Amino acid sequence: MRISVTIFLTDETIRPVELARELEQRGFHGLYVPEHTHIPVSRDTPAPMGEPLPREYGRTLDPFVALAQAAAVTDRLHLGTGITLIAQHDPIDLAKQVATLDHLSGGRFTLGLGFGWNREEAADHDVDWATRRDLGRDRMAAMRALWAAEPTAYDGKHASVQASYAHPKPTRGERGPRTLLGGAAGPKLFAHIAEYGDGWMPIGGRGLAEALPELRRVWTDVGRDPAALETVPYATRPTPGKLEHFASLGVEEVVAQLPSAGRDEVLRALDEYAQYL
Repeated sequence: MRISVTIFLTDETIRPVELARELEQRGFHGLYVPEHTHIPVSRDTPAPMGEPLPREYGRTLDPFVALAQAAAVTDRLHLGTGITLIAQHDPIDLAKQVATLDHLSGGRFTLGLGFGWNREEAADHDVDWATRRDLGRDRMAAMRALWAAEPTAYDGKHASVQASYAHPKPTRGERGPRTLLGGAAGPKLFAHIAEYGDGWMPIGGRGLAEALPELRRVWTDVGRDPAALETVPYATRPTPGKLEHFASLGVEEVVAQLPSAGRDEVLRALDEYAQYL
């Protein structure tokens, strides 16, 4: 089983370059980082992780800048977003960022996508909360039009792009890098995963045994190869029993949660997780 990690990188934590070097030296598979552009002080949205909202949520580094630094000082470490809030991005700009990072890292990038929980943050990006999933679907289609080998147009309800010259291209071609969708189990999410994702990135991994059969049914009903579906439990606290359970479900990669902290605390956590490599 591949062991990756995730961390809220901020202006107060270990820096991306140092962390990436330590991860590669120790043999970890990958580094995933989350995204929040900002957290409005006045908000009505309850935080799913509980209140008060942890300090790091309002201090996150830009994930693409941080991962570019990590890519520049490593050769094998895989890099990913966990997750990119696709509804809050211009799809043309995001397509360029994703393709550039994937190209410069030699195809080591995973695009983790999600739809968010903070209505106030999304509202500042002019996102209609009720249609954010459909908006994300259209924006992903527009991005793939830009990644196509030949100039390709896309005209959707929430996003469109003219047939254009757009380089670099992702290493896997027009589908782009490996794309995992985050979120709670449910018919809407599973339909999106089956339509345009490569797999699911569930937070923590609780309830996988019950949810995976339904996801596999939705996946195969649209003609997708059952063997191609990936499930990557995210931000989990690994234990031997938990990893054995994940392995019994066919999970091949787990993303362990690191503390959003300085160098010494983060390295202690890496030493603890190293037993699972």
